[in-house]
Amino acid sequence: MVRVLAVADEVVDGLTHGLVEQLAPDLILGAGDLPFDYLETLSTRSGAPCVFVPGNHDRDLAGFHRGRSGWTRAGLPANDPGPAGAVNADGRVVTVAGLRIAGLGGSIRYNDGPNQYREGAQRRRADLLRWRHRIAVRTRRIGARPHCDPQVDILLTHSPARGYGDGDDGPHIGFRCLVDLVQSLRPQALIHGHIHPYGQTPQDRRIPLDRDADPSRRPTNDEDATPATSTLSLNTVGYTVFDIEAGGTGITVRRRRHGS
Repeated sequence: MVRVLAVADEVVDGLTHGLVEQLAPDLILGAGDLPFDYLETLSTRSGAPCVFVPGNHDRDLAGFHRGRSGWTRAGLPANDPGPAGAVNADGRVVTVAGLRIAGLGGSIRYNDGPNQYREGAQRRRADLLRWRHRIAVRTRRIGARPHCDPQVDILLTHSPARGYGDGDDGPHIGFRCLVDLVQSLRPQALIHGHIHPYGQTPQDRRIPLDRDADPSRRPTNDEDATPATSTLSLNTVGYTVFDIEAGGTGITVRRRRHGS
């Protein structure tokens, strides 16, 4: 069992003042729009590795490459563009702390800022991520499991899927392509940020894994929306602590704080 601390969008000071050590996570997940030094501090204080995707308020990380001699951009030496020592999962499938994590950062495009995509552009990125996962499984680059199980444990995004916890205003509309991506990768959970609760308790959603499911019927915690038939979509603005087993069927939320 892996204990995960997922954070997004709003800094919770208590985490950096002793709480993260008490929570003792095995893995830190950053779902975007957080200061990189905040993620570094959480990882350092807990001793847990950090995996993140960028949000629409994060810096543009495109064009950076890590080689044997270090980081470069446009062929020139560069500093680590993200949180020091963290793994940027944007557009990739990575295995960290025994979990397979697929990442797709960014939000819907609403201005000229970084890490924003129109639906078509994000769909192409999702298709590329799906292809990379398929190749990685075939070549066993992301770790073999019994019977070559191709399951992704967590889909880590900044934006939610369209219709599953997103907003109605332009900057906070979710991506429709994330529904298709969930149905292809079949993760135990989609972990996202971007939608600030503003003192409310965001409702967890369940994305049906059946491609033929009625799109007008959006199950949340209905008795027919089980881990076997759906993927939990969880808003982690603030922080969430949950347990997950690699190759399992769902997560167990242990502690949450909605917003700072």
